[in-house]
Amino acid sequence: MDSISLDSLSLDKISLPKLPLFKFGSDEQWPSYGKNLSNQRFSTLTQINQDNVKNLELAWKFKSGVAATFQSSPLVINNVMFVSLPHNHVVALDAKTGKELWRYNHKKRDNWRMCCGPANRGLAYSSNKIFIGTVDARLIALDAKTGKKIWDIDVADNDNKFESSSSLSQSDSKSQKDVYGQTGVGIAMAPMAYKDIVIVGITGVGYGLHVDTPRPDAPLGAVIGVDGRFGRPGFLAAYNIQTGKRVWQFDTIPSEGWEGKFRETIEGNISLNRNIAQEKESLKNNKEAWKFGGGSAWSTPAIDEDTNTLYFGTGNPSPQMNDTSRPGDNLYTVSLVALDATSGKLKWFYQQVPHDVWGYDVASPPVLFDFKKEGKTVPAVGQASKTGWYYIHNSITGELLAKTEPFVPQKNLFAKATAEGTVIYPGILGGANWGPTSLDEKNQIVFVSAIHAPIKYTLVDEPAHDDLPSIKYASSEPTQDQRWGLLSAIDLNTKKIKWQVKTPQPLTGGLLATEGNLVFMGEGNGNFNAYDSRTGKLLWTNKADAGVNAPPISYEIDGTQYIAVAAGGNSIFGFKEGDNVLVYKLK
Repeated sequence: MDSISLDSLSLDKISLPKLPLFKFGSDEQWPSYGKNLSNQRFSTLTQINQDNVKNLELAWKFKSGVAATFQSSPLVINNVMFVSLPHNHVVALDAKTGKELWRYNHKKRDNWRMCCGPANRGLAYSSNKIFIGTVDARLIALDAKTGKKIWDIDVADNDNKFESSSSLSQSDSKSQKDVYGQTGVGIAMAPMAYKDIVIVGITGVGYGLHVDTPRPDAPLGAVIGVDGRFGRPGFLAAYNIQTGKRVWQFDTIPSEGWEGKFRETIEGNISLNRNIAQEKESLKNNKEAWKFGGGSAWSTPAIDEDTNTLYFGTGNPSPQMNDTSRPGDNLYTVSLVALDATSGKLKWFYQQVPHDVWGYDVASPPVLFDFKKEGKTVPAVGQASKTGWYYIHNSITGELLAKTEPFVPQKNLFAKATAEGTVIYPGILGGANWGPTSLDEKNQIVFVSAIHAPIKYTLVDEPAHDDLPSIKYASSEPTQDQRWGLLSAIDLNTKKIKWQVKTPQPLTGGLLATEGNLVFMGEGNGNFNAYDSRTGKLLWTNKADAGVNAPPISYEIDGTQYIAVAAGGNSIFGFKEGDNVLVYKLK
């Protein structure tokens, strides 16, 4: 269902609560994607705890009428819940009862190629406005009281340039499948509001061609990386919250210095299996590779108010998997980036995987916290990677302070595609994908949900024949091996896994941890679970009628604590779709 009629809804007859400016950082409600600017997703509410969570029951359920991949993390502000629905519709609900207060129906621009399906990951709030980034690359401000549009701007156009140096041979077994071409540009992240600006970034700029997926949100098939000049640089940008005027833009691919230092290894002297001599030789014919460089901005930023610094992650370079036309490190792709939040100027960056050919986007949102190191407190930023490590940096300097032991199995990491196919894990799915982590700063524990999904990387190198040109490309596709999910509690002091829970399906959606010694997490089979955060013991579960693949939140109204989560599945992983917002409280 792409749209919902408002004919029967009379907004002028609805009495809405007044929505004053909300103070970020309140423990009682949930005013920002990660609860506050730190992105810790940790609630200090304790009414629901390890002793009584078994008594949790459904308080109310809202069915939106839009059944599609549902990844939204709701906001709760002054007892009103705001939820972004698939296809960028937005609803405001009474957070105590679930009553619909207003609805905004988004009309997507005609003929727009969606990047990554209809899902949206959340909203931002400031100055009595709700902000949403859309699948058709717009940033929209709504009146938080009525849902009426205040302004609507284009963040990017849909021109994803494609100048392939080769075409797919119809005799090749992979190319006989349905190759439908480039993805479009869109916005998946929840925006971040900060002072007088709202910040958002674009996605869909770092892909190859897709195979066997007739629609962008279909179950995952193969992805191929074709040599050529296609794609564009990604960016993160800030807009004035009152007018929508762009204040600054940071391009994730610099026009100068993008080739970097041609790093051969990452920390720990782990080889990236690069042919540096060959890359340097090809540089003379690819001096404008940055113009097609990729680097989507996937994750909602974290912001340190004390230093006025913004942190976000970047996606893979373009062309995806095929690196012959983009020598060098491909800065600033697959990086954690720190910017001045007022100007957008670069402070530092840390590239997790230089010259990435595996799709190891920095996708999970960064988290700010005080890190205890050798008896000292260091301001830190942490990030759960697709490669399976949790990185901890000095948030001021960018220095890598620590890297934890892997939270997923690793095999053939950074191996290149071969003619017979190389099986790698984690692969393009992760590791930690887009789902946000939760961090207990007091106990120095981070909770990470992740994916084990072996991926085969195959190199196709076919000579010219029958008047067809030669073709060389890399393909990534899931193997027939078993997949599963892993929920991990990682001790930041020891860098070791404290406990781990294996789930039958990959985990995509994110977490909530609370002061009540609980971690809440959903699964693609519809289970919504609460675990003891100290031991990993399963304490409570509830079965939804669709996959629970979105991040939970917690809030309080009139002394009652609630737990809320969207249950609408994820078609890319084959999890059943739905249209539910589920809210729980104690009996």
